[in-house]
Amino acid sequence: MTNNLTKSAVDRQNILNNPEFLQEFQTFLGITGMVYEGEIRFTTAQIADFYDVSPKTIKRYVETSEKELSHNGYCVLKGTKLKEFKTLFGHLVYADIEDDSQRDTNVPLSKKQSDTAQDTNTPLKKELTDKQKLNRLKALAVFNFRAFLNIGMLLTESEKAKSIRSSILDIVIDSLNKKLGGSTKFINQRDEDYLVAILREPQYRKEYVSALSRYLDMGKAKYSIYTDAVYQAIFNENAAEYKQVLKLEDSENPRETMYSEILKLIASFEIGIADEMKSKFQELGRQLTPVELNQLIKKFSEQRFWIPQLEDARIKMATRDYGFRDVVHKRLENYIQSISTNDYQKFLGEQSKTLQERIDENIEIFKRLKER
Repeated sequence: MTNNLTKSAVDRQNILNNPEFLQEFQTFLGITGMVYEGEIRFTTAQIADFYDVSPKTIKRYVETSEKELSHNGYCVLKGTKLKEFKTLFGHLVYADIEDDSQRDTNVPLSKKQSDTAQDTNTPLKKELTDKQKLNRLKALAVFNFRAFLNIGMLLTESEKAKSIRSSILDIVIDSLNKKLGGSTKFINQRDEDYLVAILREPQYRKEYVSALSRYLDMGKAKYSIYTDAVYQAIFNENAAEYKQVLKLEDSENPRETMYSEILKLIASFEIGIADEMKSKFQELGRQLTPVELNQLIKKFSEQRFWIPQLEDARIKMATRDYGFRDVVHKRLENYIQSISTNDYQKFLGEQSKTLQERIDENIEIFKRLKER
């Protein structure tokens, strides 16, 4: 993860989408706000005061990053909601009310006041009370805790925001280390769907290997070459390149680090290509040449129904590996998005478990399967 949160919208969103981190960091800061609709809220003036900048600075960032801030909880209260908010917290928002005290007001003057004003050539002004100013307020910008942190990630003028960003990165790293024991290499295995995918994978793999053996006229190198062909079709990397990106040892199996969705798509490709090879073998009455198989795989992978599945797989691999493993698949860089809240729950939440924990929970089922 880049250390410059001010420049990376993806890195900011990866952090802000992590509910466990948000709770931990709120406790770390020890700040409180006005609780409204189940969330703590802050006004523009309060945020400016915390980060030691002017309210105008905060408003400028809202103007330039309104879409991102709104996505993370910034909003403008009007109408009934504003009336309700003013009833609850009116005494805390005076600093956000535009100062009307210097404006002339159309207040009826008594004859004595009028005469006095004419004699002194001084216009008579009426100082509005805080309550009157509050009543005149027609809209109020408020930030929840996510938007409060979002502003801190954007601000370049504030030393306090800079310190906050440093603390954010430290706590994110610490929380990952606590959860994963210092390594994210096998974070994919914490997904409950991984166990099912990895149990089914050998069956589909066997069909593909068998098809290569029966229908392709080529030496033993064909097994690794056409495994790579499937990888290239799905995520644009061969096995060696994938292992290099994830810094895997030579003895480590890449599929043990792949997400369940990737494994399922690989299985779909392998059994689909196996069936296509069989059909082509029967049509030709002989084994396929490597050139013919290359053409078959190209035509198979370019079928339109694969497009949404390939795009989804590439987004998941690129996004999760960048957000969780801090690695970039260069050929998938354009697919990187922010990690969803659902993915945080899947891999780091209460329902996530190590592969060994899931095996232990299902050991009796495995025994029964083995006895069949």
